[in-house]
Order: sequence, then C-alpha cells, then structure tokens
Amino acid sequence: MVVNDHTGYIEYIGDNAGALQYHTEFSYVHDVRGNTVLPGFHDVHMHPLEAMTELGGGCSVPSNTPPENMLYNISQCKTRNDATAWVLGHGHSIEYILEHIDNGGRPPKEIIDEVMDTNPVIIMEETSHSVWVNSKALELAGITKDTPNNPGGIIMKDANTGEPNGILFENAGNEIMDLAMKSFKNLDEMNYDALLLGLEELRMNGITSVCDARTYWKRNHHDAWKMACDDKELTVRAVLGLWAYPHMNDAEQIQRLKELYTNGYNKNECFLKINEIKVYSDGLLESTTGAMLKPYVKNLHLPGLDENIGMNYFTQERLQIYFEHLQAFGYDKGFDFHIHAIGDRGVEEVLNAIERTKESGTRHRMTHLEIVNQRDIPRFQELDVIADFQVTGTYTLPNKLYRIENVVGESRAKNFIPVKSVEDTGAAVTLSSDWDVSSLNPFISIQHATQRGSQSISVKSAIEMRTINAAYAMRQENEVGFLSAGMAADFVVIDKDILNIPINQISTAKVLLTALQGEIIYQLDKK
Repeated sequence: MVVNDHTGYIEYIGDNAGALQYHTEFSYVHDVRGNTVLPGFHDVHMHPLEAMTELGGGCSVPSNTPPENMLYNISQCKTRNDATAWVLGHGHSIEYILEHIDNGGRPPKEIIDEVMDTNPVIIMEETSHSVWVNSKALELAGITKDTPNNPGGIIMKDANTGEPNGILFENAGNEIMDLAMKSFKNLDEMNYDALLLGLEELRMNGITSVCDARTYWKRNHHDAWKMACDDKELTVRAVLGLWAYPHMNDAEQIQRLKELYTNGYNKNECFLKINEIKVYSDGLLESTTGAMLKPYVKNLHLPGLDENIGMNYFTQERLQIYFEHLQAFGYDKGFDFHIHAIGDRGVEEVLNAIERTKESGTRHRMTHLEIVNQRDIPRFQELDVIADFQVTGTYTLPNKLYRIENVVGESRAKNFIPVKSVEDTGAAVTLSSDWDVSSLNPFISIQHATQRGSQSISVKSAIEMRTINAAYAMRQENEVGFLSAGMAADFVVIDKDILNIPINQISTAKVLLTALQGEIIYQLDKK
C-alpha cells in the first residue's frame, strides 16, 4: 500500500513492484508483511466517554451477584473524603435486583443504607437503563411516595407501603444522575480525561470512526470532544449524537439542539461533527420497559404501566415534532436521528413517525431492534432507514434465548435481533458494540453475527456492516469504509485472515496496527 504522506490518501494498493513505481518523496510504502489489511472499523453506537469515566470514584460492583451479597463491594466505594458527597458506582444486573424484590427481599435502598447512609449513592446497572440508590439520594432528589413519573422514567415503589424502594428506571435514573453531576466542580476535566482513555481503547481495537450514542450536552460531554480537537488528541472520525432529554420543554430543547449543530468542528482539522440526535423511543425488555404491541409474559407491576406493554421516552407524536423541526433547518443544516427502539411497538412507532415526516436525503438510524413485528421488516428498506444491531453480548446467541423467552414468550423471541431478515430486504444494516454495555472488540461482533442460527449472516457481510455500511451511516462513504486508490488511508492490520479461518477463531484476531488518514495511531508492541 502506498499512502501520500501529505494528504493521507491511498495512492496504490497492490504488489511490491507496483508500490515501488508509485513511491515518491511525498509518499510512503507500508509493508504489512503478509498480514491482513482491512478498512478501519466503524462503531456507530458506543459510549467512549461514559465507558471510562471515574466520576465519584466510579466504584464497580459485580454483575452476577444478589444485592444482599454486595455489602462489602458497596462499602468500598470512594467518598472523596466528604461524608456528604455523591458516591457513584456501576455494574450490577437489574435481573438480580428484580429477583430479590420478587422474592420478598427488603427494599434495595436499605441495602445501601446499611453501609452508607450519610452519602447519597447512585449505582448504575450494567446496561445504564436503571439506577440503584439509597435513601439519602432519594431525599436530595425530592423523590417521595407522592412523586409522579416524569416522561420516560419510572420510580419503582414498594408494593405494600408505596414508598420509593431505591430503583429508578430509565429517565428517572438520568435525572438523579444529572443532579449528582452538578456537585462535581471538576466535571469538565473528568470528562476530558475519560474521553482520552476511551480514545486509547479505540485505537487498540482498530476503530477509526465512531458515533457517540448519547452525548449529554447538559453535562458538557460535547465540550470534551472539542477539547480533544483543540489539543490534537482526537484519533477517530467522530459524530456526536446529542441526547434528547424527554422531560425538557420541546420548543426550548429544539432551539438548543439547533444551536449545538455543526457539520464540522474544524479546529486543527480534526474529524468531529455534531450532526446527530440520540433519542429513545422505549426502554428494555428485561425490565419490561421496552414498548410492546402485546403484554409481556413477565409482569413486574411497575407504577404507571398497568397494561404491561412497556413505556415510551418519546411518543410517536413527539418524535414527529422533533423530526419536523430538526431533520432539515436553516439553509443547509439538518440532523440525522439515531433512535433507540427495542420492543415491536417502539420500532413500529418510530417507523410511523419517520414515514409521516420523511425528508429526502435523511439517513436516520434505528438501533437495537430486538423484537420487530414481521410486517415492519420491509419498512427499513422502503423508508431508507438504517438498521443498527448489537450482537457482541453472549445474550444474543441462540443458547441464551431462554432469557428473552421468559420475558416476551417463545413466539416473539423466535427472531430476536433479526439481522438476517432485515439484511435480506436490501436495507442498509450496521453492526455496533454499544460499548461499554458489551465489549468494543469488533471481532467478537463479527464472529457472533455468523453464529445466530436462522439470523446468521456471512463473515463478509459482517465486515461490511462494520466498515462501508457504517461509513454510509456516518455520511463518509466517499472518504472511508473501503480501501482503494483515492480513499483516505484509514486502515487496520490484523494477524489473521478472518475471511478464511474457522468462524470460532475470528474473535481471537489481534490488531497489529491502526492508521487514521495515513497516520499510524497504534502499533502493537511485540516485546
């Protein structure tokens, strides 16, 4: 491969003899020594800043442990040497919490109170869709038995007393987290440090383009990305998905989002765009907050969800308002939307909203898509909607399907995460990680995508979903996503030819080198 040293664009790909003919004082020849070269990987749904944050000490609690067995882990959380400071943690499984409640266990808030009752404590569960808090946190947030649910959120309450039990689902968790964030005087510094750590992980995994799938602009996440540009530390092409807060006034939020739009933050010629909106349609299947057309088999008796068909962050009608005002505005501005939709009702409502407000040239992307009604499968292609799936987690494999069957029933779980079904319609399909919910290792997602029974796809398709298809989603398919003369030299060198090895070995592939616009940004130390 010959790359122009000044522009960072590929001039030639081929054998050594041909490369030497193209080699000039303005280019360099990269000898990959017989290893495999692929386009730089894309990840169009991940959380690189959130994944590496150390806010509040960032204590970690185990995932696969009943809450009563976590007392020691919780007691080890840092308190910033302040008996009144917010303490933040993460990592537990909501399934274990719900099982504890279902079995008649004490309110979860009392478990934390036992070891930490003066500091307000928030522990975010592993998917980030709920938090576990203590009594002090509830007190500071003003949450009582009489507090109603705000849009997109659920305050879980004790079945006998009606008091909040310490579990806050979805946006109720986001709101109390926002309250905690206000107490951190060095928030911007901590955001920036977390982002730099995240970027290092991306380089090591051969990822050269990303979409930040939840840029909390009220927490100044976007400023951390700009700072990385200012300091010449941004080593990916990045698109930020500005978070749409479900409890905000629509007119006020729409105006603020317009003000934050940029199709290119150009300081130091870095690759940063703020041209996507991240919005949630619904919640999760495991907590029965994903929006379903028919009731769940499992019933958690969540407040305000009497029909047991899940909930909405944004209803179809509100989504239409945001599409109408933000997908095209000004002379040449417009956001693409990145929409979380998990249940079949959530998926259908988003597709309906897009259909009724469709503008030419939009590249809206729906993500997760775990349960999709058969009648909606062809609509992605018909409406030019990009379907983004995550299959990195082992829960997406056929031998783990019983977990979803226990929640939605066997018939609806049959085509869980229908990657192949949507691909077969000709729709644009991408794969992503949702890091740090799952590993950001692209080889795991590629391997798993080929091991999902009737929803399996080819290795070639999986690679394309992590490269050229994802480049299309980011509106950069004319620059990157495949390797050819004239394209930007974003590439990765790996130690295995993943197209020609046993499928079960793909996840063992290692990144040897990562390059962005011709610049080597990571090289494996062979010592």
